Formats: sequence, C-alpha cells, structure tokens
Amino acid sequence: MAEVHRIPVAGKPADSAFRVRARRFAELTGNVLSNPTTLVGAILITLLIGMAIFAPLLIAPNLPDPTQMPRDWSALNVPPGSPGHPLGTTNTGGDVLYGVIWGARLSLQLSVIVVAITVTVGVIVGSLAGFKGGKIDEILMRIVDVFLAIPELIFALAIAAVLGPSFSNIILALAVVFWVKYARIMRAQIIHVKENEYIDAARVSGDSQWRIYFRDILPNSITPVMVQATLDMGHIVLVGATLSFIGLAEAGLAEWGVLVSEGQTGISAGRWWASTFPGLMVFIWALAFNLVGDGLRDVLDPRTETKR
Repeated sequence: MAEVHRIPVAGKPADSAFRVRARRFAELTGNVLSNPTTLVGAILITLLIGMAIFAPLLIAPNLPDPTQMPRDWSALNVPPGSPGHPLGTTNTGGDVLYGVIWGARLSLQLSVIVVAITVTVGVIVGSLAGFKGGKIDEILMRIVDVFLAIPELIFALAIAAVLGPSFSNIILALAVVFWVKYARIMRAQIIHVKENEYIDAARVSGDSQWRIYFRDILPNSITPVMVQATLDMGHIVLVGATLSFIGLAEAGLAEWGVLVSEGQTGISAGRWWASTFPGLMVFIWALAFNLVGDGLRDVLDPRTETKR
C-alpha cells in the first residue's frame, strides 16, 4: 500500500499548540480536582460566584442603590422562617437574606479588584527587582520591607480610617497593603529561574533581555503568585468584613461585615440570626478559596506536592 504524505496546512502548528495547552490545562484541572477537599472548595466557589453574579435575579432589587439593604420598619427582629423574610430581619428591619445574597456580590467585587491590583503591582515591582538587580533591587526591596514592617490588618485599618467610611476606600486600603507579598514572591522566583541553564542558552543565542523575560522567565515564575492569589481571594474578604464590622464601610451597606456588626447587639437577647448567617458566609468564602489554593499549591509546587 502506498504511503500517504500529509501536506502541511497553514495554521496547523498554531492549532496544535492550542490543543497542547488545552490538554495541559485539562490535565492540571483534573489533578487539582482529584483531591476531594479541593473539589469541595471548587463546588463552594462555583455556588458563591453564581450567587454573586445572579444576585439581581435572585432577590430582584428594584432600588436606586441595590447595595443599600432595604428596610421593613414593620418587621423588626423577625426570626428565620417568617413569611417574606426566610432568614429573618435585623433590629432595623434589614432583610438578612438580601444582605447575604448581595453581600456575595460585594465580596466578589472586593476580592477580584484587590487581587487584580495587587498582583499587577506586585509582579511589576518584583520583576524589576529580581530581573534588574543592583540598586533597583535594593531600593524596591527596602520599600517592601517598610510595608511589611506594619501588620496588614492594622495598616489597612489605619488607611481606611484616614480615607473615611466607604467600601471603595476599603478596596484601596487592602490594595495598598497586599501588593508587597506578591513583590517578594515574584522577586524570589525570578532570581531562582534566572539561574537555570536554558536562560543562559537564550542569552547566548542573542535573545533580548525582555524577550527572555516574557518568554522564559515570567511563565516559569508566575505559579506561586497564582497560588497566593487564590488564597488571598478568601483572605481579602475576611479582612474586608473585619473593616466593615468596625464601621469603616457605609452604614446600611448590604455587606456581610456590616450585617454582623448590626446583629451583634441582639445575640445576648437570643436574636442570633442577624449576625450568624452573614458570619457563616464569610467563613464559607474563606474556607472555599483556601481549599482550592491548597490544592493548587500541591499540584503546581513540587516542593509541597502531596502523595496521592
């Protein structure tokens, strides 16, 4: 039988490369989700993000500002299971279910914006410090050390207090505080990757510094940043809820920390629901992202890979 020679088709190598990347992504996803606890975390994250995205459809707020919790002054401290208020109301008539659902939307907004800003700034600063070295590294790392010298919660609290009670100010305060850890992680990774032989080979072949950085160094340095970002998606909401709890968010905001703060006075009187349900949501959010972050770290970091 005559041998059939295949004629190369334009665009085929790109398609093949895409399939290889898709296959690797599918393999990575399968490895991550093969861990039962990570799978539980992924399911919880899916449900929480779905609730956040579809919050307007779930509670249909016909309000000028849906972030402000509606008040029913004829139904104060109503217990869970009451008609019209499945999770009860606060001492000011705020519907707890409304706050729980819309709070997921605000928490997603908070974590995504803060992580996007901090990862971007941290990767840029860490890359400059690790890739350039010398005086640039020294100056940038001393700035990072100054930020790290102050506990993150106290630093964020001080910034938010100076700026005034506002959810947007909480986002800004957390962004100022959290970027430094990404700079340190990125710098350490780049210094480690730069010592590999394939980087020397790329230099010998005549590649420019920035081509080496974007093609060889950055892709091989970003993994720990991805893991840390996943973990911070939960941690940022926890810290943000703490700042809201102590009064650094707008009064009446449909946010979990604000709800917990409003409901704390009724706990001693047996009105546990106003603070318990939003507090439980903060716990579930942080737990879910920590489970997925730990699973990613086990798969992506060979130094911490667990035996399955």
